[in-house]
Amino acid sequence: MTVSTINVNGIRAAVKQRSTENLGLLPWLKETDADVVCLQETRADDEQLADALAPALADGWKLASADPHLKGRNGVAVLSRHPIDASRLLVSDEFEAHGRYLEVDTAGTTVVSVYFPTGEAETDRQLEKERFMGTVAARMALLLANDAVVCGDWNIAHTENDIKNWKGNVKKAGFLPAERAWLTELLATGWVDVVRVLHPDVAGPYSWWSWRGKAFDNDAGWRIDYHLASPTLAARATAARVDRAEAYALRWSDHSPVTVTYG
Repeated sequence: MTVSTINVNGIRAAVKQRSTENLGLLPWLKETDADVVCLQETRADDEQLADALAPALADGWKLASADPHLKGRNGVAVLSRHPIDASRLLVSDEFEAHGRYLEVDTAGTTVVSVYFPTGEAETDRQLEKERFMGTVAARMALLLANDAVVCGDWNIAHTENDIKNWKGNVKKAGFLPAERAWLTELLATGWVDVVRVLHPDVAGPYSWWSWRGKAFDNDAGWRIDYHLASPTLAARATAARVDRAEAYALRWSDHSPVTVTYG
């Protein structure tokens, strides 16, 4: 099974404004070898999402989604070429309706699409992010013994190899010592960062670059889109890649799809 994850930075923009006949999310879905695709930041309710993805659904993709409680923000979804046997939201009084977590069972595997808050150092936004981190970690502890993978935009660069300009970001959300330590502790429980395992001791491969300046051209990116797989599933991971656009003008999101094949 091959699984991909992509923050689409607005589903309608990804399939329309930033698309041409051969560019955008819909052509990518036609060409990808992925069996399951996790989407984040759809910024659409369930009806708008299904409408935007109608051509893909007509091609046979199955869709489960969690729309956001605030219009035009958040939103996660999972597309699968296989039947989706069940879907679940994050059980949380605070976060269940936020459209940041969706868990599905498909092809004998539990696949999660997650979108962590960006946060902002020393503000209430960072405290909210930390509460979300704790809530997700508690749920992941219950999934660890299964064939499961938690995919998405984690908004945390774990190590210096995961961010080009790490020296300039040590006091900023996304590279704070506490965030990085939390991710280290999560991995210590048994979850496996399969992209890093398959690409050890290298810078990147980055998956997010700012729209501004020359960040993309200079590969001044962040690796914040992860596949964290349970031990049984991680043992089957054979290949991982970032589907980076060949040029800035060919991008249809500020993220690129991160794809892992589990043999």
